[in-house]
Amino acid sequence: MHENQPGTPVIGKGTNEKIASGKSQPAAAGFRPQPIDASSLVSEYKEHVWPAAATYYEKPLVIDHGEGMHVWDSEGNRYLDCFGGVLTVSVGHANRDVNRAIIDQVGKVSHTSALYINKPAAELAAKIAEITPGDLSTSFFTNSGSEADETAMLLARIYTGRQEIIALRHAYHGRTMLAMSAAGHSTWRLGGTAVAGIHHAIAPYCYRCPFGQSYPDCGVKCAQDVEDVIQTTTSGKIAGFIAEPILGVGGFIVPPKEYFGIVKGIVERYGGIFIADEVQTGWGRTGDKWCGIEHWEVEPEVMTFAKGMANGSPIGCTTTTPEIAKSFPGLTFSTFGGNPVTAAAASATIRYIEEHDLPHNAAVVGGYLREKLEGLKEKYPIIGDVRGMGLMQAIECVEDRKTKVPAPKAVLKVFEETRKRGVLIGKGGLFGNVIRLGPPLIASKSHIDELVTALDAAFATV
Repeated sequence: MHENQPGTPVIGKGTNEKIASGKSQPAAAGFRPQPIDASSLVSEYKEHVWPAAATYYEKPLVIDHGEGMHVWDSEGNRYLDCFGGVLTVSVGHANRDVNRAIIDQVGKVSHTSALYINKPAAELAAKIAEITPGDLSTSFFTNSGSEADETAMLLARIYTGRQEIIALRHAYHGRTMLAMSAAGHSTWRLGGTAVAGIHHAIAPYCYRCPFGQSYPDCGVKCAQDVEDVIQTTTSGKIAGFIAEPILGVGGFIVPPKEYFGIVKGIVERYGGIFIADEVQTGWGRTGDKWCGIEHWEVEPEVMTFAKGMANGSPIGCTTTTPEIAKSFPGLTFSTFGGNPVTAAAASATIRYIEEHDLPHNAAVVGGYLREKLEGLKEKYPIIGDVRGMGLMQAIECVEDRKTKVPAPKAVLKVFEETRKRGVLIGKGGLFGNVIRLGPPLIASKSHIDELVTALDAAFATV
């Protein structure tokens, strides 16, 4: 039985399938991969695509096809995908249920524009209203997380009639101008200028606490810093606060449990609204909850989604309350927002997550992964910190545990070594020294064993 076939027992259980990097064919019936000249393709890509479009590995990987937890390169080598297209392939590559929904919709109509109503978009909006917490029940669809966050920050300014927004250092919110301005990484703030009105507070980065303190004796000073930033760098009248429940590109930074509760109170006192950027943390990724922010029992006024929402189809979503939505001017438009094909893909993805209880699977298998990573930390001094929630786990590499000097070269070495062993991983962090692991939510304990075995062997070479 295929991994992503309806009825497959994936919840918290292992499989007997051996994951290897040797040449192999996918199990998809009738699939016949065509030979690809990888070298020529890479040269053509590098010649005609902007140099800024970065790729992983010394020798770029050419992905040809995928199924379930695996992808195959142009030479027929199979890899266990433990990054899922940057936490985007949530229910497995070439998921049959999602593909069927896409194909069925393409056979009806593939595009209408947002000037017309289509059934998939209407059904998707209703499902989001059912899933999201509190009074969040009305959505606006776009094409990406960048657009969703841009829309959310614009909405905060329109609703409050104010301009200033508080964001976090080490955060990432996309590649539009306003989203880049909210980023807390110099590497992602391009163009030389920034949109005015964005102010950055200290990130809840316990491992690298800028106050030099340790939780819980610190009194969660990082949360109090939000008020200090408002009082010293703004007019004191803010439009809102935007944050990822777990800072994704920043290296899966998990805040103290009290953090968001304290910050929400501060933001409310100064007249702002709270935007939860769930682009990476949404749809069960953090385990047992649909949305990451739910772990801290805080209800934001706005939430944004993308990535795993449609298993790889391009989609963005900004969800808010009816009251806040009504404040937006009468005319707004997104040509591809609410596209019937991507909306159908999203509905099928959410339905698959729900029917297979994948948020719980993320908790069970993610807990197993965390246990194994803690074991690696005990074994290898170069691992300074292990953190995350559910199937969103990170390893921060350092030259020395006392000084915490970042070790980005070690990460690059581990990357090459895990690739040799048929496993794909991700990276991030301000210094490029964090390994990010975000496999599809269908991952089993046997997949984790294969991943950890590859990591163990890779760290042994560093």
